[in-house]
Amino acid sequence: MNPHKNPRSPALLRVALLAAVVALSGCSTVKGWFTLDDSGKNAANKPNELTEFVPSATVSRVWTAKAGSGEDGLGLLQAPAIADGRVYAAAVEGGVRAFDLQTGATIWHYKSELSLSGGPGAGEGLVLVGSLDGDVIALDAATGTEKWKAKVPNEVIAAPVAGQNTVLVRSNDGRITAFDATSGERRWFWNHDLPSLSVRGNDAPVLGPGFVFVGNDDGTLTALSLVDGRQLWDQVVGQPDGRTELDRMADVDGSPALDGTTLFASSYKKQTMAVDGPSGRPLWSQDHGGVGRVGVASDRVIVADPGGVVWALDKAGGSSLWQQAGLARRNLSGAAVQGEFAVVGDFEGYLHWLRLDNGDLGARVRAGRDPVRAAPIVVDGILIVQTAGGSISAYRLQ
Repeated sequence: MNPHKNPRSPALLRVALLAAVVALSGCSTVKGWFTLDDSGKNAANKPNELTEFVPSATVSRVWTAKAGSGEDGLGLLQAPAIADGRVYAAAVEGGVRAFDLQTGATIWHYKSELSLSGGPGAGEGLVLVGSLDGDVIALDAATGTEKWKAKVPNEVIAAPVAGQNTVLVRSNDGRITAFDATSGERRWFWNHDLPSLSVRGNDAPVLGPGFVFVGNDDGTLTALSLVDGRQLWDQVVGQPDGRTELDRMADVDGSPALDGTTLFASSYKKQTMAVDGPSGRPLWSQDHGGVGRVGVASDRVIVADPGGVVWALDKAGGSSLWQQAGLARRNLSGAAVQGEFAVVGDFEGYLHWLRLDNGDLGARVRAGRDPVRAAPIVVDGILIVQTAGGSISAYRLQ
């Protein structure tokens, strides 16, 4: 059974649901799933209730908008892209929209009958989206007019990436396809074998000078040549070991974070690694991590593990600086860094600001009643988040 081959089949939906339950519970096996408390609820895996605290920061909502709908139930991690003072957002049902970063005013709206599941990505003067049927659409970033279309063999649920006159598209069969940014002509593709079972979802590749860095569903991190797709190195981040397929799930689903020449990647196996980008040489490894994106601050990286514990790791050596367990089993998103705080979202639509120095909760707001699955994005001091229901909100720290 391979959940990537036919993502809309009943079998896949069961696998996606199973993976979601695993992520929510923070466990790699089914032990304890059916231990009920007196009310008939699963006591062992019940999400932590939110508790009161004294805020140390004030968060204000700058604006809110709607991207569309249709993500719920598909296991997607749709998030906006931000470039040149604009926020670009897509939805399965709703097309693509451009908003002003400062005010939220709508600049343009591209309507489509396609189910836009991957993206958007922005770069090279383009806004790029992919569909559940493998369509790739490039729009003019200034006007929203269509520039070119292409096709890949499987659904696209990761944001395309553009840079160095190249567009990179990750499809859900493990393939990376490179297109010419101007013409849409295919340049090369690279295939990677998939495990039998993986967490539903994947994230965008990352561009470096002449490099493409890809986190894979088998727990590895790969560097490719941007020129021809040739594999340059491959490094194991999360070792896929165990007796069952569930035990062996080791996905590196969050986009690796490139900080200078160092890559930070985290795995469902609760392992986080720092890797030298040009050589692939491991710099350090730590047994705390998860599938979401890594938040990078000046001296530390922030990761949320599958059980909902947030960790701060020393950027230079990987040692644990603090942990925050108050959000356990709340199915946290990847982390972002805003000012002196790390920010994560949860399954009830809450955003949580954690102090970078000690992990204490500093602020909390609710972006909506739908889950926050994708990591928030921070640009020019403004945090942008998109819920699974398609609502977009912008926040400033006071």
